[in-house]
Amino acid sequence: MIRALLIAGPTASGKSGVALKLAERLGGRIVNADSMQVYRDLRLLTARPSEAETRRAGHLLYGEIDGAENFSVGRWLERARAAIAEARQADTPLIFVGGTGLYFRVLTEGLSDIPRVPEAVRTQVRAEAEGLATPALHDRLAAADPLTAARLRPSDRQRLLRALEIIVATGRPLASFQGARDAPALQADEWAGLFLAPERDALNRRVGERFAVMLREGALDEVAALAARGLDPALPVRRAHGVPHLIAHLDRRLSLEEASERAINDTRRYAKRQFTWARHQMPGFRWVAPEAGEAAGAEAFGFSASHR
Repeated sequence: MIRALLIAGPTASGKSGVALKLAERLGGRIVNADSMQVYRDLRLLTARPSEAETRRAGHLLYGEIDGAENFSVGRWLERARAAIAEARQADTPLIFVGGTGLYFRVLTEGLSDIPRVPEAVRTQVRAEAEGLATPALHDRLAAADPLTAARLRPSDRQRLLRALEIIVATGRPLASFQGARDAPALQADEWAGLFLAPERDALNRRVGERFAVMLREGALDEVAALAARGLDPALPVRRAHGVPHLIAHLDRRLSLEEASERAINDTRRYAKRQFTWARHQMPGFRWVAPEAGEAAGAEAFGFSASHR
């Protein structure tokens, strides 16, 4: 029997609901595999499970990280490995759920053997980048590491800074480290993967409806509290879907209607990219409709659809 079920899918596809039903049925624990839900600042805007939901089954890596931190994929993998070791000891099923495809990739394929960047180097690189436009950072990276630059969007400030930090810290381009990988946390026979694939028009409607609910429940206040912290705009939490647009509204640069429309369109584009990533980077995942996710997950763990 597999040790872990990996549930991926685009944003707003119902992944968390499927995971919770399975965890309750099978006595399993849920591990977050979403790079924004790790941050405690944005429960509503990242659709993090509610307190009532977390009481129904064990949840790990949700809201545990302060938004002032840049929580890397390497740190996430360390936590995931610890959860797997604990689950093996207790013989407990694990359900990894989220929309960050890279997390699933490093979990099943291993992480590139990239050295950690000292905090002093990180501070230095970010100080030098202060005031520079993001395309200028891309040009700077292209001169030092053309292979990595070619793979990154000129607008992806966070990953550009990360690549520049590696060069300063090691004297080597990031691309030179990406061939070697450590052993995967889960071997091929220890996991099964599901990708929840809703019909596109229904998903687009769901994204819009969910954002409206987030606003009604207080997402704007949540973003206002985050903005008041004065954090570096390059930090991941400041770039979560909806945050830049709602901050623009709070700064009176956009109406709430305009901010909402841009946030919804941004999220829909992200969902489209999640489909593309899954199609090309997640070959071991079985695509199922969201309504079939619970039955498919139970089957993957070796239980019939009727098992309760």
